[in-house]
Amino acid sequence: MEKILIVEDDPKIATLLQDYLRRYNLDAHITTDFDDVMALFEELTPHLVLLDINLPKYDGYFWCRKIREISVCPIIFISARDGELDQVMALENGADDYITKPFSYQVVIAKVRAQLRRVYGDFANQYQEPEFHEGSLSFYPLKFTIERAGKTLELSKNEAKLLEVIWRTAPNVANRDLLYEEIWDEVTFIDDNTLSVNVARLRKKLLDLGVKDSIKSVRGYGYQWVYKEES
Repeated sequence: MEKILIVEDDPKIATLLQDYLRRYNLDAHITTDFDDVMALFEELTPHLVLLDINLPKYDGYFWCRKIREISVCPIIFISARDGELDQVMALENGADDYITKPFSYQVVIAKVRAQLRRVYGDFANQYQEPEFHEGSLSFYPLKFTIERAGKTLELSKNEAKLLEVIWRTAPNVANRDLLYEEIWDEVTFIDDNTLSVNVARLRKKLLDLGVKDSIKSVRGYGYQWVYKEES
């Protein structure tokens, strides 16, 4: 049974959503701790999140970004805000769909089931999550994890993107402009030191797995993946 996390501070709406979802054999859970939504998310590991924008303390955009740091599960915003900018911001922050209040519960169910089919159902069989393997080292860019010799380390979103671009560009060198564009979608306003700091952090995590000197600096150009298996 698919698990749905409802992040809605209106108890009446949250309860009605939960009731409707359960009628369709969906295991719906309501968060009551709006200071730490991630605590229940990490405990529950839901298949999909229904997320309001107007929440106590931190808004839905904030929690959407936090979820995206560790998960690619579908996120559907449900909000009374019906402006184009709000919908654009939701999608830019990692949402998959947007429903405006007042809404039809049947529409919510249809959209939830559509997202579940897309990610976990028949449509999902056409898509294979990217994986990188070399020697005993494995990297899962959508899970933000690297593994070696039974040890797993988590990467930040930027570290994962950085490693993915450098690794898939090998044996060629990933130049700095390419890294800026793919990781930050920006070239002009990113301090050159920002990239260097992220590379240093990534190297440190690789070193924690016993992987030494796998990212080579090419002076004045970029970085190259030069992994060598070590015992």
